[in-house]
Amino acid sequence: MSEHDEYGFDTRAVRAGQQRSNFNENSEALYLTSSFVHESAAVAAKRFSGELDGNVYSRFTNPTVSMFQDRLAALEGMESCVATSSGMSAVLTAAMALLRAGDHVICSHSVFGSVITLFDKNLRKFGVDTTFVSATDPSAWAAAVKPNTRMLFVETPSNPTMEVSDMAALKQVATNAGALFVVDNCFCTPAIQRPVEFGADLVIHSATKFLDGHGRIVGGAVVGSKQLVMGEVYGFLRTAGPSMSPFNAWVALKGMETLSIRMEAQSKRALQLARWLEAHPAIERVLYPGLESHPQFELAKRQQSASGEFLAGAVVSFVVKGGREEAWRVVDATKMISITANVGDTKSTITHPASTTHGRISKEAREAAGIGEGLLRVSVGLENAADVQADLARGLAA
Repeated sequence: MSEHDEYGFDTRAVRAGQQRSNFNENSEALYLTSSFVHESAAVAAKRFSGELDGNVYSRFTNPTVSMFQDRLAALEGMESCVATSSGMSAVLTAAMALLRAGDHVICSHSVFGSVITLFDKNLRKFGVDTTFVSATDPSAWAAAVKPNTRMLFVETPSNPTMEVSDMAALKQVATNAGALFVVDNCFCTPAIQRPVEFGADLVIHSATKFLDGHGRIVGGAVVGSKQLVMGEVYGFLRTAGPSMSPFNAWVALKGMETLSIRMEAQSKRALQLARWLEAHPAIERVLYPGLESHPQFELAKRQQSASGEFLAGAVVSFVVKGGREEAWRVVDATKMISITANVGDTKSTITHPASTTHGRISKEAREAAGIGEGLLRVSVGLENAADVQADLARGLAA
């Protein structure tokens, strides 16, 4: 049991994982060093072999990175965390560490475009086969199971269609198959949703998004049990080196201190925007789990209430009537919202997924994921909600 387990979420977000030096600093220290000095050759040998705890080389041991790892593990309610250089490197690290040639993965159609490319193209070259299925139909996952199925991978809510997967049902499929259940928790963060409570074996994060929350750094993480994470996952990171930098870890540590405050404020602004969009005549459909019209509204309420309050997140997707030309017109008419594919920033952002985040996957894969040419995705920041609405209204009026 961690010394911080007795505290609430916000206290852990500020205090968990902190290691003070002999200077006894109050704010976490930033250790910009590539290596660490040992007291003797014998001590060095023991640290390199793992017989003795201690920092060796910042590719795989660094005090600032360790603080980030310990804090995120505490927030997710899990034992261990390995920090990586990006969210995609977290997915790659988990896959390379825990899969081998001949294994089979089941993955949702509705995941970030690079995840589809990684599983369908890159890992397939090394003998790992992937079947893509509906994010919202557990029976499709069960039907896709093979004797060699080793991993189920889901992102919930999904990017960018905001589908919500039944994690408990998928965990049962994984258990029956003897497979690992891996959940990307990027859009909700542990401030809203803790997948371990629904059976997740591993949780994936892009720290680039809401964990930092200010669009400053790139980073990722794999969170799970000590046996899984500090075994093969840590071993792969130590050898291959897709490591988070100490500076990026330090920035993300500071971001996590305000995580629940930001997620609550941005989620409430997002719900206000979603309701406004739903009533707009130029909008065909709004995809947001906080709306009663969302197909998985009740499921989202059960899963996305880690704080005790249902928060549907800060990302709103919607379909503009017409198609790409009309969608691009809305994007181009904005004056305040940033046209960028990043999410999780305090500044609101907008993108056209079919030509950006999911532009490199096939048209068939986009259609299977429900990503049409009229779909736009907005990550709602901390601006006044009325200003975000007014910015979108210009293009929608056209």
